[in-house]
Amino acid sequence: MASHPTGTREEWLRARIELLAAEKAHTRRGDELARQRRDLPWVRVDKDYCFDTDAGVTTLADLFKGRSQLLVYHFMFGPDYTAGCPTCSTIADGFDGFSVHLAHHDVTLMAVSRAPLDKIQAYKRRMGWTFPWASAFGTDFNADFSASFSVEQQRDGINYNYRREPPMAQIPHQMGKDAGDQSPPARNAAMSGTDVATYIRERPGMSAFIHEEGVVYHTYSTYARGLDGLWGMYQWLDRAPLGRNETGMWWRRHDEYEAA
Repeated sequence: MASHPTGTREEWLRARIELLAAEKAHTRRGDELARQRRDLPWVRVDKDYCFDTDAGVTTLADLFKGRSQLLVYHFMFGPDYTAGCPTCSTIADGFDGFSVHLAHHDVTLMAVSRAPLDKIQAYKRRMGWTFPWASAFGTDFNADFSASFSVEQQRDGINYNYRREPPMAQIPHQMGKDAGDQSPPARNAAMSGTDVATYIRERPGMSAFIHEEGVVYHTYSTYARGLDGLWGMYQWLDRAPLGRNETGMWWRRHDEYEAA
């Protein structure tokens, strides 16, 4: 017997039409939020950033690849990692599919990490990805856009997602102490080949830029749960009968699931 309430097709249709009104309101609210994002003031980027890419050393303006808009995913892959963050990897699994469409709409999608380029290239080959991915190794780029932090900042309490976190010593759950080695940070750190403290000095995020009349402007950044909309699998799970149905970290890199 089904544990969830059941009903007739007519009862389902009445409930579905009621839900449709809430969904439409949610969609309209999302449209308004998108407008508010676009209305944020642009901030001129005056610092000269250089990145290592497959095409050689490039500037931030070069990352646009001749387009006017650039979307950067701050991929958690620090210099001391042996592999990219598995959570970021599940998000990045969708990049190849829609980056082609973005490119034909005047938008370049680019991942940026602090790992050296050779590590990034090896990991891309392992994952079978082709989207552009630049190394910010040795630069302040990810730090300036609140996606990478120093040991000192971590010790004193970092500013991430527009709020200040407590010092590292005061948040033992991030060290895996509340759930042994099964907490998401501890598991992700182990899967990235590093310790928890080193792992969480990198943080996920995305930043948007525009190139207009020879000047690059920063227009938007989001972090943490603000990235939910970019995580394709969750958009599907939110429409599945059991929803996200999770009590902890269940996902893996796509080449790490056991064969069905």
